[in-house]
Amino acid sequence: MTPHKSHGGFTLIELVMVMVIVGILASLTTQLITLPVKSYLDLQRRTTLVDTADSALRHIQRDIRQALPNSVRITGGGSVIELLHTIDGGRYRKASATSNGSTPLPPDAGCGSLTADVLNIPFSDDCFEVMGTLSTFKPTDTPMYLVVFNTGDSAGNAYTGNNLATLTPSTNPKIIKFISFAFPLASPNQHFFIVDTSITYACINKQLLRYDFYAITENQPDPPTAVTGQVQADKIASCQFTYAPGTTARSGLVTLEMTLTDETGESVQLLHQVHVDNLP
Repeated sequence: MTPHKSHGGFTLIELVMVMVIVGILASLTTQLITLPVKSYLDLQRRTTLVDTADSALRHIQRDIRQALPNSVRITGGGSVIELLHTIDGGRYRKASATSNGSTPLPPDAGCGSLTADVLNIPFSDDCFEVMGTLSTFKPTDTPMYLVVFNTGDSAGNAYTGNNLATLTPSTNPKIIKFISFAFPLASPNQHFFIVDTSITYACINKQLLRYDFYAITENQPDPPTAVTGQVQADKIASCQFTYAPGTTARSGLVTLEMTLTDETGESVQLLHQVHVDNLP
């Protein structure tokens, strides 16, 4: 007779136990993998938001540090900030007591010589010699503007144009030429500034936009027209600019506050403060 062979197998209870154990292991494995991945993605989103906001605030800071003294102004409930951007500056030669009296120097007298190239304030003039050397400005760069003693009020306000002269080309790097103009106020330290553009940062439709090279006007534009804003940051939930001007001869303080929120609801808030040198 053929010996009887027993056949091995699983009972229903054993099969159910295996399924339960595999399910538990699968659940634990999913949790172990999912949570770190989710944390990584959350961190990546926050990092992207922080980098976007920080980069935008640093761009604003860079422009503010190069602002013409007493030219920072804010409108739009704190969502729009404007300034006049300087690319260079220096000291001018001051007229002597006799030439700055009742008989002014002729505007073109000796233009290009070392004996008469003074800035003859408050009389009309059209050129002067720079004391020292300009680091950035080239006399052939136009259109740009010359500003002397910007106090930001009616006495000297570059936005209204009462102390803003349009530069003209010069072949001598030490001679600044401009359309004949009478500056109302002399700088106590004989300082002058070269302005190349007005700049506006505006928060519009969840974006931070930068506008430049538009007309310098008495009334602050909100936002500027005839130019296209360049996107500096998106996902802007809110932004707030505040300015404590101090005095016309002391540092002001600009506070920049920005909140960014992405499509998942992840949100970051950054605050930045920038000192403004208002010594004209």
